[in-house]
Amino acid sequence: MQRKAYVPGVAVLLAAVLTACTGSGDDGTPDDPRPGEVTASASTAQPGRYDTLPEACGSIDDDTLEALLPGLKQLPDAEQREEAYEGRATLTYDTDRKAGCRWKVESPTATDYLFVDFERVVSFDGTVSDDSKAQEVYGGKVEAADLPEPSPSSTEGAGEGDEGNGGEGDGDSSAAPSQSASPSDAAESPKSSKSPKSSKPSGSSGSSESSDSSGSSGSSDASGSASASATPASLLPRTLDGLGDEAFLDDALGTSRQRTVTVVFRTSNVIVTIEYEEQPATTTDVPDSEEMQDRARNLAELLAEAFDE
Repeated sequence: MQRKAYVPGVAVLLAAVLTACTGSGDDGTPDDPRPGEVTASASTAQPGRYDTLPEACGSIDDDTLEALLPGLKQLPDAEQREEAYEGRATLTYDTDRKAGCRWKVESPTATDYLFVDFERVVSFDGTVSDDSKAQEVYGGKVEAADLPEPSPSSTEGAGEGDEGNGGEGDGDSSAAPSQSASPSDAAESPKSSKSPKSSKPSGSSGSSESSDSSGSSGSSDASGSASASATPASLLPRTLDGLGDEAFLDDALGTSRQRTVTVVFRTSNVIVTIEYEEQPATTTDVPDSEEMQDRARNLAELLAEAFDE
């Protein structure tokens, strides 16, 4: 009698254990994934559009280089001229992730520098896309650039037409609001150090430079004073429209009258940085801001088009 009562009890216990281990399979819930497996519900971030980079020193045609570096065609020695056109590649350990090139050309009136840097951003977080990571890196460059905010009077003048001072409000429509950004890790500029923000092209900084160099605000150095002190709003550092996915331009005038124009733009997961600098042969000359910005922007547009091809 005891044996007959015991055997059914064991069978019931075994059945309960097997049910707990295997599951009924009727509740529709998937089994727990094995370690390292990705569940069907987990989202996988998309890779960026670009998986490689162009060769930086070969990315600019001769005509564009000659426009940016006027002294190229004046170099007397053929071998030296050929080397100047080729540029000098920056050191990199992975040309699919980072590539850059520098040019330096001297002429009787000025020394011109050009630096181009390509950076392909890769996200190593499976939940963050390459594009999103590139947006984050670009945002850091905007923040470091510390672009000036458009003045309230200029912004209102552009919208209403009857406010603002002089005609600067009318031209401020091209100075888009700053995003927070920066060319911080844009490779080193050929100049010794980046000009402080106080020396960016603005009315106050230009007039103080003129006053320091001449001893009075009515200096006889008319060309230098005018160039440094009367910068239109359309030439101030600003964000740019119609260049890649997002872009900005920075313009800094150094204490020794060297001007550096920087253009940074992002296209998908690639960030392109252009640094264009001119150091006049004499401290009485000031490089033309509009001309240098036009040249740098033209180069940026050509590079952006090449990425789209």
